[in-house]
Amino acid sequence: MTQSLHPILAGKRALVVGVANEHSIAWGCARAFHALGAEVVLTYLNDKALPHVEPLAAQLGARLLPLDVREPAQMDSLFIDLALQGRLDILVHSIAFAPKADLQGGLLECSLDGFLQAMDVSCHSFVRMARLAAPLMTEGGSMFAMSYHGADKVVPNYNVMGPVKAALESCCRYLAYELGPRDIRVHAISPGPLKTRAASGLKDFDLLLRDAVTRSPLGELVDIDDVGQVCAYLASNFARRLTGSTVYVDGGLNIIA
Repeated sequence: MTQSLHPILAGKRALVVGVANEHSIAWGCARAFHALGAEVVLTYLNDKALPHVEPLAAQLGARLLPLDVREPAQMDSLFIDLALQGRLDILVHSIAFAPKADLQGGLLECSLDGFLQAMDVSCHSFVRMARLAAPLMTEGGSMFAMSYHGADKVVPNYNVMGPVKAALESCCRYLAYELGPRDIRVHAISPGPLKTRAASGLKDFDLLLRDAVTRSPLGELVDIDDVGQVCAYLASNFARRLTGSTVYVDGGLNIIA
């Protein structure tokens, strides 16, 4: 059986959470989905973020809805709104947070409150989203959560986010197992270092960027479009038998000792 290569996501509907500006990984995903025919819904964190996200949503003709995952009523309202509009096919979770002091200090110095905040926003919110999104994926679907190599190996200065991302990757595997019978596939996506607003909070981040170029087999940085295109492929029928993976989009950096 043959299938048109473009638009391979026509008729699908994608919710992309985590667009903060034009440098966001989530924005690369939204653009890729839109380019391949999907209808896109974006969220914004708060009124401060809205002026940065609203013009991007307009570029795609995307609906734009508020979402702070720390507000249960707001998340419930988002998915009620989506349900009224029809089914959902794709979910992207591309958000992370830890208080600055806990992020920039070592794990030994991380406070309980900081650890719990990081785990709640960066990990468990994906589980909550999956629980609300799954009933809308009546014809199957795909879910993606953004991780990083620091989940698997120690990356200096990644600190508390390493254990948190490790938990996120494990959640993706368990969700893939639980949602597989419903034809819903779940992947953790692990990009190489990218110049995003979230990454700017990491100490000596420029060193990570230089190291990625020097040590990766392909010898260059990845960008948000690379990540988006991988997610678009995984959301398509070409990847319908793939689930539960941590997919590295890092020029091969993860294979280097």
